[in-house]
Amino acid sequence: MQRKAYVTGIAALLAALLAGCTSGSSGGEDTSDKNADTSTSTVAAQPGKYRTLPEACGAVSHDTLDSLLPGIAQIADEDQRAKAYAGDATLTYDTDRKVGCHWKIESTDATDRLSVDFERVVSYDNAVSDDSEAQTIYTQLETAADIPESAPPSSAESASPSDSASESASDSASAPASDPASASATPSASTSTSADASSSTTPTGLQPRTLSDLGDEAYLDDELSGSGSTAEQRTVTVVFRTSNVVVTIVYEEQPMATGTVPDSKEMQDRAQNLAAQLAEALNG
Repeated sequence: MQRKAYVTGIAALLAALLAGCTSGSSGGEDTSDKNADTSTSTVAAQPGKYRTLPEACGAVSHDTLDSLLPGIAQIADEDQRAKAYAGDATLTYDTDRKVGCHWKIESTDATDRLSVDFERVVSYDNAVSDDSEAQTIYTQLETAADIPESAPPSSAESASPSDSASESASDSASAPASDPASASATPSASTSTSADASSSTTPTGLQPRTLSDLGDEAYLDDELSGSGSTAEQRTVTVVFRTSNVVVTIVYEEQPMATGTVPDSKEMQDRAQNLAAQLAEALNG
């Protein structure tokens, strides 16, 4: 009887162990699936392209500063001129996140100011990439600057040269040839009309606007302040984003002579040239 009871006990123990193994195996599969789901749901967004920033005061060449700040060439003292080229670095506590530099040059004709700022954007949300966070910051800047949306070309702008030529030839053919006064007046009237049409249909390209050929996205702002008894100051701002870096250029000029207005096209060209150089340097 004892031997039979012993065998029966062994069989019961083996059955219990077998049931435990089967249960453990099933539980292991469930845990694996849960881990896989968790791993999939916590994948972090892609980091930005840039991990560091350039040295802001050294990012602008002397030749470019000569163009933007003509007064530098008028500084006779070599040490003072070298100091003017060096600029003044913006106070920052993390040069991998934000850097800047500014220059102020006074000449006999005007006072010119230039500032360049780089901001490297880092997202602290695993679901939001650095690029997306930088895009949000750029959009906020563009909205605050109240940059108008680009308007579609007018019908006059979209007319082809051949259509214009045909219309002009048709008008000339229909003009009375027997009236000398009419014939002599027609060319001047045509010239006036053409000039008016040209001025109204050809965009100046100097108004605040977005820029399609700079970085991932960019805009230009142009503001004129002061009038009457004070010299008018023009401020041209160019902001562009490339990946997770936002660059801001502010270029100001205030003439010494009252009533003098800084040239908008000249200042915009200079600022955009600098922006293009900085974008190229970043893309390396």
